[in-house]
Amino acid sequence: MTVVELRAKGAPHSALVTAKGLVAALDIGTTKITCLIGEAVQQRHHAPDDEERPGVRILGFGHQASRGVRNGMIVDVDQAERAIRLAVDAAERSAKRTISSVFVNVAGGRPQSLVTSAKVKLATGQVTQSEIEAATAAALSQVRAGTRIILHAVAAQFQLDDARGITSPLGMFGDELTVDVHAVLAAPAAMRNLSLCLERCHLAIADQAVAPYAAAKSVLAEDELKLGVTLVDMGGATTSIAGFREGHVVFADVIPLGGQHITNDIARGLSTTIAHAERMKTLWGSALASAIDEREMVAVPLLGERGVDTVHHVPRSMLTGIIRPRLDETFDLIRERIERASLAGLAGGRVVLTGGASQLTGVRETASQWLNRQVRLGTPLPNLGLPEVARSPGFAVAAGLLLYGLKPDRHCARETRRAAELVAQRGYLRRVGKWITESF
Repeated sequence: MTVVELRAKGAPHSALVTAKGLVAALDIGTTKITCLIGEAVQQRHHAPDDEERPGVRILGFGHQASRGVRNGMIVDVDQAERAIRLAVDAAERSAKRTISSVFVNVAGGRPQSLVTSAKVKLATGQVTQSEIEAATAAALSQVRAGTRIILHAVAAQFQLDDARGITSPLGMFGDELTVDVHAVLAAPAAMRNLSLCLERCHLAIADQAVAPYAAAKSVLAEDELKLGVTLVDMGGATTSIAGFREGHVVFADVIPLGGQHITNDIARGLSTTIAHAERMKTLWGSALASAIDEREMVAVPLLGERGVDTVHHVPRSMLTGIIRPRLDETFDLIRERIERASLAGLAGGRVVLTGGASQLTGVRETASQWLNRQVRLGTPLPNLGLPEVARSPGFAVAAGLLLYGLKPDRHCARETRRAAELVAQRGYLRRVGKWITESF
């Protein structure tokens, strides 16, 4: 294991890489922390729609068991700092490069989805760019963030008079233009704790993206993004949902249930250790009952006992009976959240599952039964050049963050984020001034 030396807060930064096209992604999850370092490369072939899409070449990869993170939020800065340093150091060593900023995911802060609408009268009867911007700004002004900050904000759809579902109204004729703006808001405390942890690792945040939006970048096909799809990212402690239409997020939500809850249920139900419960879930776990489950026995070491005589044998059906109710609860909540979202209808009738917990046997079939939609399992696209160990749904967020870093979403509401950063900066300067006054 590589041990990373913890530098003092006042220690100078290491040499920075200034090579054009270098981008780093950091996925901070409850069960693991992943760092990817990539480099933009020229695509040999253009996309069918002639849109220029940058390619990526993976230079470095590192991952580490997560520490100090619970339900996607930093709960112990010291432990989280050490885990992040180990993951970043492994990626830097394999890439032989040093990074100074990262694109990071947002899984904590209880992200919330909000839709606002506004309309403007067309002065000339033809839609101009200034009128689109005026309608969008008017809708954004209605977002009552309160104590929260805006992570994403995008014009989900337009309406021109009675014509609904317009995605690009520029140049069209009508009398009145209406726009629906979708915004994703998060609690600022979780964002500040994340920023503090990365600052102690001498890393700047290049940008942030909610976990399902990042995962969508690496697992969804272009036609799915255009026609409408709902992505469900099943992580260790949270399950994130996002609906897409015409490449834009139209709703997002987070459920505080994940694969770790299934592991804990197995550990409690069978009186075994969490480590062995995770192993049982991975090797023999399933959400689907079979005819041989009653006859097939599974060895379960009892918690706190020692010796071979303390191993208990239970039928595999008992393991399935513990897993299935938790998955039923998860997808029941997912169905409720999707039905509650005002723009969920735009996302169509297709669902893509990703995340580490989606690899459990029977998850796809369970999701199809509860959501009554076509479901597939999403893995990172094969052209990303990921190492073999990372070509699974569990690394979809990290791969998507890397692609997002190559082509950031220009619709993100970064102005609100910059204002929050300035407020935090002024508070930091006040604390420094107070310390100088009291010390000298």
